Amino acid sequence: MPKDYARTDRIAEQIQRELAQFLRLEVKDPRVRMVTITGVEVTRDYAHAKVFYTTLDGDSKELQQGLERTAGFLRSKLANAMKLRITPQLHFAYDASVERGSQLSQLIDRAVASDNSKKD
Repeated sequence: MPKDYARTDRIAEQIQRELAQFLRLEVKDPRVRMVTITGVEVTRDYAHAKVFYTTLDGDSKELQQGLERTAGFLRSKLANAMKLRITPQLHFAYDASVERGSQLSQLIDRAVASDNSKKD
C-alpha cells in the first residue's frame, strides 16, 4: 500500500513556506513584491522544484524576471534553512488559476443576476 503523504510532498510544502518567508522578508528586488506562492512541485530526485506563483499586480512579466534573478539567492537560503543533501533548482511558473477562478466567479454572478432579473 503506497504512503498517503510522500516525502516529496512534505519537502514541497516546506519549500513553499520557506520561499514565502524569504520573499516577504529578505528579497530586496523591487520587481518582486506582492507575490504569493501558490504551490511547489518537486521532482522525485529533488533536483528541480517548479514554484507556482500569482500576483495582485498585473505585470507578471517583470515579476517573472525578478524571480529568475533572485533564484540563486533563494536557493542558497533554502540550502541553509533545509537540511537536504540536494537543494533543488528553482523554476518559476505563473499560476493563472486564481485569475481564472475570479473570472468564472464573475461570470456566474452575472448569469445569476440576469436570471433573477428575468424572473421578476
